[in-house]
Amino acid sequence: MKIVLAYSGGLDTSVLLSWIQEQYQAEMIAFCANIGQEEELRGLEAKAKRTGASRVFVDDLQEEFARDFIFPMIQAGAIYENQYFLGTSIARPLIAQRMVEIACAEKADAIAHGATGKGNDQVRFELTAAALAPELEVIAPWRDARFRKEFPGRAEMIAYCAKKRIPIEASAKKPYSMDRNLLHISYEAGILEDPWLDASAKEHKGMYKLSVSPEDAPARPEYATLDFEQGNCVAVNGKKLSPLGVMKTLNRVGGKHGIGRVDLVENRFVGMKSRGVYETPGGAILHFAHRQMETLTMDREVMHLRDSLIPKYAELVYYGFWFSPERQALQALVTKSQQHVTGTVRLKLYKGNIINAGRKSPVSLYNPNLATMEADPTKAYNPDDATGFIRLNSLRLKVAAQVYQRK
Repeated sequence: MKIVLAYSGGLDTSVLLSWIQEQYQAEMIAFCANIGQEEELRGLEAKAKRTGASRVFVDDLQEEFARDFIFPMIQAGAIYENQYFLGTSIARPLIAQRMVEIACAEKADAIAHGATGKGNDQVRFELTAAALAPELEVIAPWRDARFRKEFPGRAEMIAYCAKKRIPIEASAKKPYSMDRNLLHISYEAGILEDPWLDASAKEHKGMYKLSVSPEDAPARPEYATLDFEQGNCVAVNGKKLSPLGVMKTLNRVGGKHGIGRVDLVENRFVGMKSRGVYETPGGAILHFAHRQMETLTMDREVMHLRDSLIPKYAELVYYGFWFSPERQALQALVTKSQQHVTGTVRLKLYKGNIINAGRKSPVSLYNPNLATMEADPTKAYNPDDATGFIRLNSLRLKVAAQVYQRK
C-alpha cells in the first residue's frame, strides 16, 4: 500500500508518518505545501526521510494560492458570518488538490491528514478528495480510536518519537494553536477557548505575528492606491504586481498599521461554536478596496444579485465545497459581474482603520450631472417623472392598507 501524507515536520505529522506506516505496512510519501506559512522548510525532506518517507514533495504553491483561490474569493466579496475572511478555509482545497495530484501520479492507494475529528479541516480535505479522486481512500488517524488511545496527549507523542528516534524539536506548548498562510494567521484553542478572554490585552501582545496593535501603530496615516482590472488588483501604489506580490505588499503595509485583526465566535460545519482570533491585514485591505471599486463601476441589480449570494458562497468555502458544481456555477456569475470593475482606489490606513480616500474609473457609472442637487444641464432626469414612479410603487401598499383597515 502507498499513502500520501500531508506533512509539516512538526510533532503531530512526524508521529503520524511513522504510526501510519506501521499500522498499514505502507510506503509513505510526505507532502508539504508552501502557501506562505513562513515556516522553516529547509531540512524538511531529510527529516521526513529519516522518519520513514520514501519520497518527499515540498511544493511552492503561493502564486497559485493567490491567483486561483484568494483572488476569485475576493471578487465574490465572501466573508463567513460577516466576520471571517476565510483564510484557513480557502487554503485547504489547494493543499488537498495537490495531494490528490501527487497520489495519482505516484499511483498511491490513499491520502492521509492530521486534522482533528472535531474541526472543519477534516471535512475540507475529504470533500476535495471526493470531488477530484473518489477512488482514493482517506486515512484520518484522529478519528481512529487506536490512535487516540495510544496518544491521549503531547507527552505520549514525544515519548513515541524518542523511542522511534524520530527527529523532533520538542518545545513548550503554546497556550493556543496557530495556523499561518499567505492570507492570514489564525489562533484558537487553549486559553482562547474562553470567549471572555480579551485577546487584545497587553499580556497577549506577543501572540500576534502579522500586525501591531492599533494602539502601537504609527501616529500618522499612510495612503495607498490599488489599481483594479476586471475585479483583480494588479498594482499597489502604481507598481504592477502579481497576485502573490499584491498579497505580500498589502500584508506588510496593513500589518504596520494594525489592520485586519478579528476576534470572533463562529459556527463550525460539524455543529459546534468555536472562538478564533485572526490577523488578515492584506485580505482586509483588498476586500475593502475591491468593494469601493465596485460601488463606482457595478450595475445596481448585478451588485444586489451578487450580494444576495455572498452568504452562500462564503458558506461553501467554509464548509469545504470549493470543487462543488454549485460553487463553480456561482463563480461563473461572479466572474461575469467583474468585467467592468476597473479603476483605482485610494485608501488611508490609520491605527486599525481602512478609510476610503478616493476612487476613480474609466468606466465609472457615477454621473455627477445626474447626481447633482443642482439643475441637470443634460436634462437626462426629469423630477416630474418621480411622481408616477412613486404612485406605481405605492399602489400595493395603498391597496393593502385599505383592505386591512376595513377589518
